[in-house]
Amino acid sequence: MKQERSFPSVTVTRKAENSARAGHPWIYREEFTQVSGEPRQGSICDVFSQKGAWLGAGFYSETSKIGLRILSDNANESFSDAFFERRVKYALEYRRAVMDSLGCCRLIFGEADGLPGLTVDKFSDILVAQSLCHGTDKVKGVIYRALAEQLAAMGERVSGVYERNEAALRELEGLPKYKGWFEGLPHPDSTVTEICENGVRYEVDFENGQKTGFFLDQKYNRRAIARLAKGRRVLDCFTHTGSFALNCALGGAEHVTAVDVSESAVAMARKNAALNGLEDRMDFLAEDVFELLPRLGEEHAGYDLVILDPPAFTKSRKTIRSAERGYREINYRAMRLLPRGGYLATCSCSHFMEPENFEYMLKNAAKDANVRLREVEVRKQAPDHPILWNVPETAYLKFYIFQIV
Repeated sequence: MKQERSFPSVTVTRKAENSARAGHPWIYREEFTQVSGEPRQGSICDVFSQKGAWLGAGFYSETSKIGLRILSDNANESFSDAFFERRVKYALEYRRAVMDSLGCCRLIFGEADGLPGLTVDKFSDILVAQSLCHGTDKVKGVIYRALAEQLAAMGERVSGVYERNEAALRELEGLPKYKGWFEGLPHPDSTVTEICENGVRYEVDFENGQKTGFFLDQKYNRRAIARLAKGRRVLDCFTHTGSFALNCALGGAEHVTAVDVSESAVAMARKNAALNGLEDRMDFLAEDVFELLPRLGEEHAGYDLVILDPPAFTKSRKTIRSAERGYREINYRAMRLLPRGGYLATCSCSHFMEPENFEYMLKNAAKDANVRLREVEVRKQAPDHPILWNVPETAYLKFYIFQIV
């Protein structure tokens, strides 16, 4: 017998019921068996099992494959503004506990913080947000104001919220694509700011940079590599705006070469090097890493630490095999380039590339390169990008450090 509730409802398959009971917040539309009432796009909707047991309530979507994103399994929840303000409070308290600073970090990581489809990064006094869920988009003003108010109470100033709502996924939710300042709060005119991470200063263009303008998830991985870089000659591949390269240079590397195929990324990396007074121990190349590594191998270039931080080679399960070939090629070339005793830092930021697949690829690359790998460390994303074990989609970054032996 179904509970009496005031919200529209969906009834779902046993498979979806099991997933919801295990704590996964997504219910796919293909798992709906009945829709009752008249749920609207982005409205709150109840979820029931085939036997009428209430499983939770969340945001309904009539256009996305993810038909419902469960927000809570508390039957007494009214989903007022206070509910979303509490979610913000929990997210900020968690970051204060696990991060050494809120100067630049991810404040909201979607489902991992109980705010589906929402990302909010903090760059100094600017918040940069992306919303991919219609329901969350409807209450974003409440969330942004709560962030500004609660951060101010912690002594963290917020000068504005900039929205990077350009992702194609928004169209699947019936949302327009755009970028610009959130008009519900005051904001400055400039879309460039400066941050300091691990003692390295960066200029962040949050209007035009990739994703929200800067990749925060590698913060502690950069720190680990900086310790290893002291006195070494470093090759940082896919450098983007130079974050790994700059950490290595500041960490005492003898010399660092930073490489990216993007001319604009290399220009920003060079600018960041000047900002930190590190130009004398760095050089920069705007080249394709797939073409550069074989050439450096033929030239017997003298690097003893290679960093591979490529963009996601796969964004779906359909292209995993192609991605594996790409990962294998660059890792094989890096292993061939390094001398015995050299170090390799390599990673994948694709959720679809499972750790087992990535490790199998590394083993085969090492076999082909006729080298042995000594594992130094295995790492993941920084804790401001929390991983929920019941939501595997929140785990995506795999980071390995090896010595060639």
